Amino acid sequence: MSEHGPISFPEVRTYIRIDIRDGPSDISRLVLFLLVCTACLLMTSCPGSNNTQTTSGGPTVQIVETTGDRTMLLQPQPSVSFASGGSSSGLVVTVDATTQYQQMDGFGGSLTDSSAWLIWNKLSPSQQTTLMQQLFSPSGGIGISFLRQPMGATDFSASGNYSYDDMPAGQTDPNLTNFSIAHDTAYIIPLVKQALAINPNVRVVALPWSPPAWMKTTGTMNGGNMNTSYFPSLAQYFVDFVQAYQQQGIPIYALSVQNEPLYSTTGYPSEYLAASDESTFIASNLGPALSTAGLGNVKIFAYEHNWDNTTYPESVLGSSAAQYTAGSSFHCYAGDPSAQSTVETAFPAKAIWFTECSGITSTTFAGDLVWNSEHLLIGATRNWARSVSLWNLALDQNSGPKNGTCSNCRGVVTIDDSVSPANVTFNVEYYILGHLGKFVVPGAYRINSNTFGAGSIEDVAFQNPDGSIVLLVLNSATSAGTFAVSSNGQTFNYTLPAGALATFDWKPLAR
Repeated sequence: MSEHGPISFPEVRTYIRIDIRDGPSDISRLVLFLLVCTACLLMTSCPGSNNTQTTSGGPTVQIVETTGDRTMLLQPQPSVSFASGGSSSGLVVTVDATTQYQQMDGFGGSLTDSSAWLIWNKLSPSQQTTLMQQLFSPSGGIGISFLRQPMGATDFSASGNYSYDDMPAGQTDPNLTNFSIAHDTAYIIPLVKQALAINPNVRVVALPWSPPAWMKTTGTMNGGNMNTSYFPSLAQYFVDFVQAYQQQGIPIYALSVQNEPLYSTTGYPSEYLAASDESTFIASNLGPALSTAGLGNVKIFAYEHNWDNTTYPESVLGSSAAQYTAGSSFHCYAGDPSAQSTVETAFPAKAIWFTECSGITSTTFAGDLVWNSEHLLIGATRNWARSVSLWNLALDQNSGPKNGTCSNCRGVVTIDDSVSPANVTFNVEYYILGHLGKFVVPGAYRINSNTFGAGSIEDVAFQNPDGSIVLLVLNSATSAGTFAVSSNGQTFNYTLPAGALATFDWKPLAR
């Protein structure tokens, strides 16, 4: 390259005429120099050029990769460039940004009482600051942008059972004069506010595992049914919660009526709530109460349970609750992601969210990398999910603090407080979330790409609001796989080890 751009051929010919006089040895060196320059002119980049694109080249693609043997963990790889005339044989993943599907809300998990308590109480101030950056910063961490926050106690609570309106046994508070979120102000709210300060794109969804015990037929948070006569009080409970969190500077993006409404257990806070009762509550109580309070922009999710049941969400979405309901949300513990498409096909005007899946300690990193990538990052999003949210963001070395029956649940990170200072370990869930959370921002659209299914190259693609494209590719085969990626008539080739996951990120050139 000259100071003003590519060397023109007349300049080169003049240069030859001058230097030929110096003798045969210089001619040989000159011929070699010219061959190198010619090659650089024809290529999209050359050594020492920092992958600078010529006017005829395609966009540069940034790559990060994670392998099942952990030799690479969100590890940046050498960039590649799209070029014309690439291979069209073999496996070709074609990305087409002109076909858009659902808009994304984010990727994340839950600052449960246990998670927040550990981060707040078991880490030093500097450790806490570092971990929050590693969780929520897109540049310095994995860019978590979706928080699914419990309203009261769950099976993971360092505080035991609690709600925002607890009353002595046998007493009730239908007017909610005792309502207070004071419990959350100790460490949950401060950490959610930290998360929002680090990543203002974070969207907060909230839901109860159980209403206050006095609202239930059993008088306990653990199991039982809702006393439907308290539906007006429960609707006001949601309104008071949203307003209280807003006053703390935390906007609530959406609400779910009840976590896993088909599972009632005496082992931890839970409640059975029939689809007909959920429909009635949304249509006659929650929806109108939010609207009256000026909170009609807060979305309501129906269902909030496993993939193995589509009748429940379809029942709610087909009822009078539909006018207030944004869509339905799903968990991973039974069934498969195709259930989401079943509901979307039946109610295409309603959205889908994927909101819970917990890691367990008895599995392997390699196996979980493939399963979660295949079923959640790819499976859930290719079946219309606007979010991928895991469960606890942090648990300790004993899968706690526990307030329930899961003895081997695993958080996105493990905080081992048996040593001093406490040690933070990043689990496979951290890298799974990072492969999309760092690159796909809220407001992005899933776009069209073909995939080759389980046991081969599997993928999903997105386009961010700034126009950049993100392609996630999993090689779920038992041997390394080579494939081509095609976009806008240009391609590049890549080889991915067996069981490995890669994210490709590029900004299309202006056309």
